[in-house]
Amino acid sequence: MPKVSSKGEQMPASPIRKLTPFAEKAKKKGIKVYHLNIGQPDIETPKAMLDAVKNANINVWEYTASEGTESYRTKLAAYYSKLNYNIRPEDIIVTLGGSEAILIALRSCFDIDDEILIPEPFYANYNAFACQTDVVVCPIASSIETGFALPSVKEFEKYINQRTRAIMICNPNNPTGYLYSREEMEDLKHLALKHDLFIIADEAYRDFCYDGKTFVSPMHLDGIDDNVIIVDTVSKRYSACGARLGALITKNKDVISTGLKFAQARLSAGMLEQLAGEAALDTPDEYFEKVNKEYTERRNILVDSLNKMDGVYCPMPGGAFYVVASLPVDDAENFCKWILDEFSFENQTVMIAPAAGFYATEGKGLNQVRLAYVINQDSIKKAMICLEKALQEYPGRLVQ
Repeated sequence: MPKVSSKGEQMPASPIRKLTPFAEKAKKKGIKVYHLNIGQPDIETPKAMLDAVKNANINVWEYTASEGTESYRTKLAAYYSKLNYNIRPEDIIVTLGGSEAILIALRSCFDIDDEILIPEPFYANYNAFACQTDVVVCPIASSIETGFALPSVKEFEKYINQRTRAIMICNPNNPTGYLYSREEMEDLKHLALKHDLFIIADEAYRDFCYDGKTFVSPMHLDGIDDNVIIVDTVSKRYSACGARLGALITKNKDVISTGLKFAQARLSAGMLEQLAGEAALDTPDEYFEKVNKEYTERRNILVDSLNKMDGVYCPMPGGAFYVVASLPVDDAENFCKWILDEFSFENQTVMIAPAAGFYATEGKGLNQVRLAYVINQDSIKKAMICLEKALQEYPGRLVQ
């Protein structure tokens, strides 16, 4: 029998999706499963975006330009300029979701076994993207005790060597919800300039910042234009995860010209998706104000409920729609399986993601979980009741 590739064997499974069979088994038993495991919002996609697809007046479903349609990139550039990024259409490559933007960035800036510094915990698929591109991830530990604040410059510099090519952040952060301050961003800027590194900033959750806190992008920092690569997506901003439409944005001409060659190799992003993306840019501010208010209320319910549970700790996040919490359990992955496979309360249970898969360091996050507050407030309250009951009954609960 032919063997699969060693690369395939090395590819990590998604900690977000790998427990799906347990959830499906529970549903077949008639158990209601509250999904807090995956960042799929229940917020309605803007009507204009959906109408752009429904009303598309096309005779031929054509290829588009590999860098994206001129009309979409022009409108995107205007959007980013309102954010004080001062972007031109030629600084943008439209991609198949933010995921492809990351892959193109890694392929454009890294050789085999080059290294990238990433504060951990981090979005689990960064490990998968690194595996695909033969990039080595060097995790820089952040701590739940500090709310997952950015590690110090000294901590970063311990890991910088001749193969280090970039620092990557997700801001606001997935999985922790941490929002980086201007001071932390300035620290990254000085690191990048001192050691001639790229800063790759995943800004999928840019629009979700709470409590009056201000979002700061590396694009807002002076004197660092050639070092900055922004990854963006419509998935979270417009609750349009299925559109698979993103962008790579940089003022570095070499990165753009190199990235375009990789974009040409996969031909183009979808025509209808770009029509939808263009329409989405007309979404009024009121939409985001309403969404942010809803997420703030969901966050408060979730975090308050978690911190009232015996032995549970969850820092209050400043953005995105995720939290990482520590639980009084022997192994969070075993608990996440058990709560789906062997537990229910009033014929209900909850699906959450074990946090170890968001770490690159072996043995980290074993008692932590990520929860996404992407379901309505009433469902979150019911899910928290299930979780508290499950923690009381779990055979592997740790004695405090």
